[in-house]
Amino acid sequence: MTEPVYTELLNVMKKRGGDFSGTDIPEFFAMVEELFTPAEAEVNNAMPRGPFTAADLAKQMGRPVEEIEPILEAMADKGLCVSVRMGDTAYYQSARFMPGILEFQFMPGRTTERDKRLAKLIYAYKKAYDQQSDIAKPTFPTNRVIIVDRTIAADNQVHTYDQVQTYIEKHDLIAVSTCYCRHAAALRGEDTHGMPNDVCMNFGMGAQFAIERLNARKLTKEEAREVLERSETAGLIHMSTNMTDDIGFICNCDRWHCVAVTRALAKPKPALYFNSGFEPRFDADRCVACETCIGRCPAEALQMGPEDVPVVDLDRCFGCAVCATGCPSEAISMHNRADIPAPPKDNKALKEAIKTRARL
Repeated sequence: MTEPVYTELLNVMKKRGGDFSGTDIPEFFAMVEELFTPAEAEVNNAMPRGPFTAADLAKQMGRPVEEIEPILEAMADKGLCVSVRMGDTAYYQSARFMPGILEFQFMPGRTTERDKRLAKLIYAYKKAYDQQSDIAKPTFPTNRVIIVDRTIAADNQVHTYDQVQTYIEKHDLIAVSTCYCRHAAALRGEDTHGMPNDVCMNFGMGAQFAIERLNARKLTKEEAREVLERSETAGLIHMSTNMTDDIGFICNCDRWHCVAVTRALAKPKPALYFNSGFEPRFDADRCVACETCIGRCPAEALQMGPEDVPVVDLDRCFGCAVCATGCPSEAISMHNRADIPAPPKDNKALKEAIKTRARL
């Protein structure tokens, strides 16, 4: 019999929103009963919106701060809430499942038996959640591809939000942690295809939290650029939130395990839901028909054409430039794509775009 505190947690997580926000299915309760102790679930359910201190929450709950603070600290260490320290004061904030709690579980890169159980339970919940949802239904994209900007042809428009260097230069605090998607897959015993794991970056306050609580490593700007270069060499996709204002992270995603990519590939036209706004073009004089680009393409959007030059299916192409970065003859350049709208300005505009698409 499920304890009432976990039923309440279901309703709380639904209200917080985000991906995999909560569905009344057995897989949900199996997962949250492993994630949260009853005491942690109670504290989670009482968390207000916005930052708060342990004293704030203790007062709200009518409990001694000496009782509530250790629970909050344990939850922050387990990735069940966000916490950052300002001076001598720790501030906490509630977290959604995704982006948030489900990712935080695997960013530290642990390999304990509990982590292996969680990897299977979270995967089972996500799979059951998607089976009850119409993931092929048209939606407004919440994530976007950030192109490898050095591959863009000179006569094209390039915005600052198209340039990964923009985010590195803007932030003094940068952290790198384990790719939660690939690490969870490895914990389940799946093939991660030799892709690097230590390549997902956070900036600013998110980086502070990742360093203090999730075993992330602080990076210099030079080290951050090296992470991006390793990701590009491996054929990973730069990905972040679909907005133009400051973003808090850059993930480097593969085609097999990363949620943003696999969910896009489940759509009838993947390119409409995960894109950089660019497309590849091929120089027939340079192309040697080696098919390297075809093998590297995460979306399987390329095939060899009748003239021994690749052709692209724009309904599938993400505009990630993985093809271009791997081309040994430098025969591929990236060009503006007119049918992909610019990202919303900020989180408020993104939420409005999602609501508008949902009403259609």
